[in-house]
Amino acid sequence: MFHAASSLVPSPRSPQNQNDPHDQSRDRSAGRPSARPAARRDAFFDNAKYLAIVLVAVAHSWEPLKGDSRVLQAAYMIVYAFHMPAFIIISGFFSRSFDGSPSRMKRLVTGIVVPYVVFETAYSLFKRYADHSPAQEISLLDPYYLTWFLIALCVWRLTTPLWTSLRHPLPVALGIAMLASVSPEIGDDLDLQRVLQFLPFFVLGLCLKPEHFRLVRRRSVRIAAVPVFAFALAFAWWAVPRMNGAWFYHRDSAQELVSPWWVGPVMQLALFGCSLLLTACFFSWVPGRTMWFTTLGAGTLYGYLLHGFLIKGADYRGLFDHAPLHGPAGEIAVSVAVAVAVTLLCTAPVRRVFRGVMEPRMDWAFRKDPVRVAQARERVSA
Repeated sequence: MFHAASSLVPSPRSPQNQNDPHDQSRDRSAGRPSARPAARRDAFFDNAKYLAIVLVAVAHSWEPLKGDSRVLQAAYMIVYAFHMPAFIIISGFFSRSFDGSPSRMKRLVTGIVVPYVVFETAYSLFKRYADHSPAQEISLLDPYYLTWFLIALCVWRLTTPLWTSLRHPLPVALGIAMLASVSPEIGDDLDLQRVLQFLPFFVLGLCLKPEHFRLVRRRSVRIAAVPVFAFALAFAWWAVPRMNGAWFYHRDSAQELVSPWWVGPVMQLALFGCSLLLTACFFSWVPGRTMWFTTLGAGTLYGYLLHGFLIKGADYRGLFDHAPLHGPAGEIAVSVAVAVAVTLLCTAPVRRVFRGVMEPRMDWAFRKDPVRVAQARERVSA
């Protein structure tokens, strides 16, 4: 996984070493650590993660405001078309070396399962008491609000060895997503509709190579992204009164969205194509050099899981009901405030405070790896 779950996706190191950043390359002939420096983080992926988490938080703040503005509804639709696919593709890209080994399974538990249990419980309790909803249940089988992504990432990661062994994994994943869209019997357990319908983006990430990301970051692609986003905004503005925006959530079947069954597979393919195009355009605009916010990319898990309390808390207290916020100036002010808030939540001081629940070491819960113990003894005796 990623080191102690310090981000929504694995640390952007080299794919070979990203699952265990404490491992040092060893000189096999000498049996001791080599002098090669540790793999550096890739600024592009940290930048992409930070910018995506800002879009996630801002889009969440638009939800209670968008009903008064067709333009805001169109922008909301566009952002929802690519912000989670971007995260999921990066997650898949840095999951290519996951092999189910003990060290990787440990990081899966400490970096995904533990935060899921903690925040699934915390959000349910927050809803129960802050929103005065005593009927709100605490259920680890029914992800609430933001936590669906954690359980989905856990399932995708566990199935990685299967996808990497298939000859044509992406068509298979697309087929599964299309079948899920016509299967209302799947239900809400573990939010499996989202797990299956977003699966193609994770599998696509598994199939990508570094040169594919370099390809979309060319100047010609950045220029082409301008008319693409302009057309997308115009199309979304036209589609607002004509299309059910719930399709972008990927959490319901076609029948549950009151559509004929055959619309599900068609929409899956159409949305996959649209999301992929917009994600490529988004990646083309992400800077590849170190920026002032680059280091914040390592703390996106904190921003993701914590900003929900701010959004939900404001919603429970009726802050979004104030009339001044339901206009262009108010919507911009809310967007800026939320962007600043999620930025602060990704900073080092916040990470230090919440590291115990998001980056638990939990050495007491796992057996020691005999290979690592033997290697440690060799280093001591050398």
